Amino acid sequence: MTQTETILLVGCGKMGGALMDGWIGQGTPPESIFAVDPMAPELPAGVSAGAAFADIPEGFAPSVVVLAVKPQVMDEVLAPYVALVGPGTVFLSIAAGRTIASFEAVLGAEARVVRAMPNTPAAVGRGITVLAANGHVSDAQRESCEMLMTAVGKVAWAEDEALIDAVTGVSGSGPAYVFHLVEAMAAAGIAAGLAPDLAMQLARETVVGSGELLGRSTDPAATLRENVTSPGGTTAAALNILMAEDGLTALMTRAILRATERSRELAG
Repeated sequence: MTQTETILLVGCGKMGGALMDGWIGQGTPPESIFAVDPMAPELPAGVSAGAAFADIPEGFAPSVVVLAVKPQVMDEVLAPYVALVGPGTVFLSIAAGRTIASFEAVLGAEARVVRAMPNTPAAVGRGITVLAANGHVSDAQRESCEMLMTAVGKVAWAEDEALIDAVTGVSGSGPAYVFHLVEAMAAAGIAAGLAPDLAMQLARETVVGSGELLGRSTDPAATLRENVTSPGGTTAAALNILMAEDGLTALMTRAILRATERSRELAG
C-alpha cells in the first residue's frame, strides 16, 4: 500500500525521521516523499526536501500530509497547507494534544483529518499508536494512515477521539513509567546492599528482558507473572506488597488518571 502513496512530511525531527525511515524500509520509494523542515536535516537518499511550504514542487500532490511539528507551532506552520485540502488528501497529525477540531479550525471543516498518538518506542520500531479520524476520512484513507504508522510499531483505532486522553495516560506517557520503574528497582537494590552500577545493570536488563519475553509470548501478563511466582517464595513475598490494596495497581491508577486529566487540560 505505501508504495502507491505520495507523502508530504512536515517536520523531520526524531519521530518524523523514524517514520520516514520506516516507510522506506517498508518499500515506499524515496522519490514519493517530500519533506518540509527549516532545519535542513540529513535525509535518506532520494527524498526531496524544502524549508517551507513554498518549496513544495508545483504539481506535487500528496495523498497524505503527515504533520510532525511541535504542537505549539502547529497553527503557524499549518496555515498555508489549507491549499492542499481536498477529497484526495488526508492530514495525519502526530502532534500531542492537538485535537481534530483544532485542525479543522485552520484547514476548514471539510478537511480529512486523522489524529495519531504514538509513543517514544516508535524510534526503534516498537511503538504503539492509536488513531482517531473525523467523519470525512474514507476507509481507504484510514487504511493508508494505519499502514504509515505500522512503520514504527503496532496500531489501534479509537472511534471516540475523547479516548485519546486516556491513551496518552497509558501508552503516550507510559515509557516514562517504565524508565522510572528501572530507577526505583535500582534504588531498592542499593538499599539491599548492591553496588549502584550492579543494581542499575540488574534493574535495566531485567526490564529489557522481561519486555522481550512479554513481546514474544502469547500468554497474558498475569500468566507470565504467575510462571515466575513460587508459593511462599521470594517473588511471592515481594508481590504481597506490590499487589496489596494500596500497592502498585492503586498507585498506577492514580498516576494514569492524573495524566489523562492533564491531557484534557492541555487540549483545552
